[in-house]
Amino acid sequence: MDNSLWFIVHGNYFKRLALLSATILCSFAVNAQSAFKGLENLFDTPENYVVYHVDHPPVIDGNINELVWQQVNWTKEFVDIEGRDKPKPPFATKVKMLWDDTCLYIAAQLTEPQIWASIKKHDAVVFQDNDFEFFIDPSGTTQPYFEVEVNPFNTIWDLLLTRAYRDGGTPLSSWDLPNLKSAVKIQGTLNDPSDKDEGWTVEMAIPLKALIANSRSQRLQDGAIWRINFSRVEWDTKVVDGKYVKLTDNKGKPLPEHNWSWSPQGLIAMHYPERWGYIQFSKQPVNSVTFNMPYAEEQKKYLWLIYYKQNQWFSEHKAYAATLHDLGIDEHANINGKENTLQLEATNHQFMGFIKDSEGKEVWAINEVGWVQKNPDHTHE
Repeated sequence: MDNSLWFIVHGNYFKRLALLSATILCSFAVNAQSAFKGLENLFDTPENYVVYHVDHPPVIDGNINELVWQQVNWTKEFVDIEGRDKPKPPFATKVKMLWDDTCLYIAAQLTEPQIWASIKKHDAVVFQDNDFEFFIDPSGTTQPYFEVEVNPFNTIWDLLLTRAYRDGGTPLSSWDLPNLKSAVKIQGTLNDPSDKDEGWTVEMAIPLKALIANSRSQRLQDGAIWRINFSRVEWDTKVVDGKYVKLTDNKGKPLPEHNWSWSPQGLIAMHYPERWGYIQFSKQPVNSVTFNMPYAEEQKKYLWLIYYKQNQWFSEHKAYAATLHDLGIDEHANINGKENTLQLEATNHQFMGFIKDSEGKEVWAINEVGWVQKNPDHTHE
């Protein structure tokens, strides 16, 4: 067979093969999209930030104009907590981060024309004032995680949560973040409605040892990735007799607070740790590293899909679904060009979902209380 005839005969074959491959890939994409339909708000890609290492840390005094802070970029400005198509917050909020071998350092800038605060007691419910908050999950398993809130008085509420509230988590306000350092600086006057303020800044040093006490490694490694998010609570107020008073509805109940966050949650709830942003710790030169989403995080999206779908199923049937088919989830998923297999084991009141790709031996799993595990005791064949 001459070359021209060979290309005619075999060229048609390769065209059909390419068409078939495209059809299969398109089918994968359609199935994936349909599986996530109705839950798109919970699967927007979270924000990310590279945290660079410093040899000489900032002084924690609320002044964030130090040279050490000037060398790193701000995060994007906070958005409405729900994210999608919500109005832009009227006041800007942004954050910077640094780290050394002992602490994670956070600087926050909150634009605010009228700065007020009332809570001075440690571990009181600080978000009843306007406040700044951060939530952090060093292990990426969602359990446990930590929350710290601060108001313009520099009053702290720090707590440990065994798991998210939705999964029966217990908030431990009795837990204090050991050796936490924080400072607030007011650009204006606090609790004085007679003038217009610029805002307030927050500076914190969070000891790494307190956050990785239960980690396999007691030292933070270059390239480590944690989950974190930042929130700002803002109340609508008016001035009565020279004091700030929250606006109320016709029943006298305060109007709902505004919730703005760095990485949008997709719903009005900060206690969805899987929706938080990513920080990557780097010892490389400042601004030299680009964050790349870990492949495992793409896999975990399918575990969270199982989790959300199972919760929906349970609310309707008072028992968990027995199969992926019941949930409308295909047992196969193509992630970054790699074939993955999903599996579900369930009773009426418990379940565990698994994912594994065809190239590796690692298995990721999730259970009914949202605990994500790597290499659980499970044979996944």
